[in-house]
Amino acid sequence: MPCKKKDIFKKKGNIIKDLTKEILSILSKNPTQEFNYKQIAAKIGVTDPASKNQIIQKLVELSGKKRIDETVRGKFKIHLFSNYYVGKLEVTSNGNAYLVSEDLEDDIFISANHLNKGLNSDIVKVYVFNKKRSKKQEGEVVEIIKRYKTEFVGVLQLNNNFGFVIADDYKMYADIFIGKKDLNEAKNGEKVVAELIEWPENSKNPFGKITKIIGKPGEHETEIHSILYEYGLPYEFPYEVQNEANQLSTEITSSEIFQRKDIRRITTFTIDPADAKDFDDALSYKVLENGNIEVGVHIADVTHYLTENTVLDDEAYKRATSVYLVDRVVPMLPEILSNEVCSLKPNEDKLTFSAIFEINDKAKIIHQWFGKTVMHSDKRFTYEQAQQIIENGIDKNTVENNEPKSVEISEAILKLNDLAKILRNERISKGAITFDKIEVKFHLDEKANPTGVYFKESKDSNKLIEEFMLLANKKVAEYIGKTKENTPEKTFVYRIHDEPNIDKLYALNNLITKFGYKIKMTSQRDISESLNMLLKNVQGRAEENMIETLAIRTMSKAVYSTENIGHYGLSFSHYSHFTSPIRRYPDVMVHRLLFHYLNNGKSPNPLKYEEMSEHCSDREMMASSAERDSIKYMQVKYMLDHQNEVFEGVISGVTEWGIYVEIIENKCEGMVRTRDIKDDFYIFDDKQYALVGQSTKNILQLGSKVKVIVKKIDLEKKYLDFNLVK
Repeated sequence: MPCKKKDIFKKKGNIIKDLTKEILSILSKNPTQEFNYKQIAAKIGVTDPASKNQIIQKLVELSGKKRIDETVRGKFKIHLFSNYYVGKLEVTSNGNAYLVSEDLEDDIFISANHLNKGLNSDIVKVYVFNKKRSKKQEGEVVEIIKRYKTEFVGVLQLNNNFGFVIADDYKMYADIFIGKKDLNEAKNGEKVVAELIEWPENSKNPFGKITKIIGKPGEHETEIHSILYEYGLPYEFPYEVQNEANQLSTEITSSEIFQRKDIRRITTFTIDPADAKDFDDALSYKVLENGNIEVGVHIADVTHYLTENTVLDDEAYKRATSVYLVDRVVPMLPEILSNEVCSLKPNEDKLTFSAIFEINDKAKIIHQWFGKTVMHSDKRFTYEQAQQIIENGIDKNTVENNEPKSVEISEAILKLNDLAKILRNERISKGAITFDKIEVKFHLDEKANPTGVYFKESKDSNKLIEEFMLLANKKVAEYIGKTKENTPEKTFVYRIHDEPNIDKLYALNNLITKFGYKIKMTSQRDISESLNMLLKNVQGRAEENMIETLAIRTMSKAVYSTENIGHYGLSFSHYSHFTSPIRRYPDVMVHRLLFHYLNNGKSPNPLKYEEMSEHCSDREMMASSAERDSIKYMQVKYMLDHQNEVFEGVISGVTEWGIYVEIIENKCEGMVRTRDIKDDFYIFDDKQYALVGQSTKNILQLGSKVKVIVKKIDLEKKYLDFNLVK
């Protein structure tokens, strides 16, 4: 069952969180009483005009949706049909669904035969049965208010004069009927995009038309483009966007330099992945006369080129994030910006937005400065090169070859690494969670076929950059968000992360006790410390990836919001995203707001920025899903050349229909179906997280090591079936 997000009701500045829920709660508790907006404002506890205006707008909206009644002009009461609820439909893999609504304490179960054409993520109206008499609330979809999407990727199966599109998305439970006139020359067996046009009352299938022919299933470009279309990710920029980018002036004029802090003579360098094409952050290093270190975190000044209310900015906002698939990047900005003009390449002057800190040997911030700069990167390092310096010290050959700048930068890296370790230890001591999850990467040939799998681990060079980026993000957020007493709060875009779901934590604790681990649940500090200990103790063990994944799932999702509740995972009271405007639109918003306030600008209306934050959060989650799908596809593709090999794996999931097994050496996951285990008849035991043989009492338990061989590979559906090897 989908987990209900923890509701947070806070009133800060001019925005009211969970306003719908507050209004409905007030009216529901007084079903015969009428309220005007002033009375509701008094109940909520707000007095400012902007908040009252929000209440008026929300009352009109709820009245229009028939969730409340306007009895006389300006007075409202709860709509008496209280068994009806509006929310988002979440369809499960077995065809049933749940209604998730801010008006409900628990999600409403909806069986497949009560969906009434509702599809996954649609906004629907549901009638709830036996609301008071039954503990388990069930309902039926009575109205589809808004479709989440109307385009689906799938394979066309043609008959004589019509066809059906079988959707790739397993949550799309109905095949889409395509009439002859709507085939648009698509051929049988091709992968296509089908648009849902209508769903006749007496038809079990929706009617649609084919809008795009993607290609032949199983071919690399077809499958990657299918992922892009599935998540609505454009892989080309519209002509007018590209044209506007090409027309931008890239000259750095003397008048522009005059308006900025000139740091071009200070030692500056970048550290990035070996395959990076855009460098959006750099570090500068200077030893001050008092012995302290001046560290500059310099970020590409994207907003200098990306002007508001242009087609270029509109497209960047629409995309909201760059998407990193296994074999390509779908960038937020055209290449001329992301890879050229804004990229902090070595030996080139660049415009930047900087956070500069004076830091002592104990990593305490003595002084800070934020503003626009012009910089010059002296050298570009890969993470591997920086790691070599950290592990081996300064290269003697460099000293002998009289390269003082290289020596100076090497010294800077060593000193910054020491400071980064202090900053990291301080974070952890205050309750930060240290998820250093291993990333699966692929060696690809010229045709993007995977020839090998390797794992990207976070080493000291990665953590060095991470800590200084975290520092800049944190300090920018504190600079705006930590206001003096009796000073109005300023509108800002924060990166927030709520506390973990307590029910999921208890479930995780029950599971890991079978491996000899435990989470201490007495306080938030105890939870943080024991999670860190758990993540440390599982390192190098067969169950490492499984337990790390399950631990991550207990966490709330980090999102963008103008409403600051802090960042639980980092243990920061204030946190924003400032350091990657080339690939994240929220960073663009943060740059604009910070510059606005540095120039004594007044706080803008938060409603606009809250709406933009929600859009960016949604796009980020969509991008993350697309990235996971591309990894899963490449893992399945990789196994095509390894079908006769025996692999050692660990049981990563157990269900009544089979066990999931993750291969240890490449992290590829597949299923061993219960019906294919021939040595006994197995029953699912949910208390042991195991399948148990009825005669042999053999136990196939979560976390156990097994040996498997590939039984079946389906590239289109991205899944593997395994057989157990005795």
